[in-house]
Amino acid sequence: MSSTDPVRADLGKRPAEVSAMFDDVAERYDLTNDLLSLGQDRRWRRAVVRALDARPGERVLDLAAGTGTSTEPFADAGVLAVPCDFSPGMLRVGKRRRPDLPFTAGDATRLPFADGAFDAVTISFGLRNVVDPDAALREMARVTRPGGRLLVAEFSTPTWRPFATVYGGYLVRALPAVARRVSSNPDAYDYLAESIRAWPDQAALAERVRAAGWAEVAWRDLSGGVVALHRARRP
Repeated sequence: MSSTDPVRADLGKRPAEVSAMFDDVAERYDLTNDLLSLGQDRRWRRAVVRALDARPGERVLDLAAGTGTSTEPFADAGVLAVPCDFSPGMLRVGKRRRPDLPFTAGDATRLPFADGAFDAVTISFGLRNVVDPDAALREMARVTRPGGRLLVAEFSTPTWRPFATVYGGYLVRALPAVARRVSSNPDAYDYLAESIRAWPDQAALAERVRAAGWAEVAWRDLSGGVVALHRARRP
């Protein structure tokens, strides 16, 4: 493979490969997500903003922020929002789009922030790409003040069996086919589909959040369980 060949990560989630894969898709990432989700990603992100209910002046860490699309609503509402990602390509695109946001390079398992630095932490559609999600959840707890909040938005398991079957077919066949038409690195979306299928369901992820030291763990399904919002509080 040459240095210019697109990278396709695997479920081993080696950080260098995952970072390079997201570098490859950064320029068209937001457009591709919009097309692949049939516009639902915008609805899901609005649900994240409402569920976190961050107030002006609060400090919010937005992990796996990519180009900052998920951070913008917080910043525009007067929240002191910090977009953090480990893909240099995503950060470059984000800084070009929103130079006013304090984009920060960081690994979710070793965050470059002090203990209790934030009132809330959120991560949308990124936890399953971390090499050690449990370590990341513990790090999120470390950088959140006591009483602070966590919100994880992640693909999950549809709750209605017939729909789950249709959705599984979409992940296997339709999503990669659409990605081949619109993405600069369609192989990356083969990995993304595999990572969604391999991810734990709602109850299993809730238990992992609890084990990482969070309390008052609960979740709410969106789009029939295609996505779940997991909420928790730092003891």
